[in-house]
Amino acid sequence: MPITHSRVAQHAFLDGLYRDGYFPDHVVDKGRAILLALCARTEAERPADLAALYRLTQGATEEFNALEAEFEAAGSEIETVAREEAGGDFWFVARAYGFEDADMEELIATREW
Repeated sequence: MPITHSRVAQHAFLDGLYRDGYFPDHVVDKGRAILLALCARTEAERPADLAALYRLTQGATEEFNALEAEFEAAGSEIETVAREEAGGDFWFVARAYGFEDADMEELIATREW
């Protein structure tokens, strides 16, 4: 499903990870795809409140966390820089879709980060 929100469609997701040679692009690509899928789900489901949005972001966060083994296999890991970059993009998504009051910690909460 294509992203229809123009600001989101033009956003450079995980840009800091792409610019840092420590993070392998082929794995970062998978993280970017997770974020784009989150945007598509947000557009399709149009969460009515923060609780509904948090349910969507929790699933995406779990998918992102599942990339840990792939990062490790490529000589990298999901560490502080990667977590902050991804968390910032989750927060960008929330704000772009009208959830300015979203709590960044709740957006990425799965108890694994």
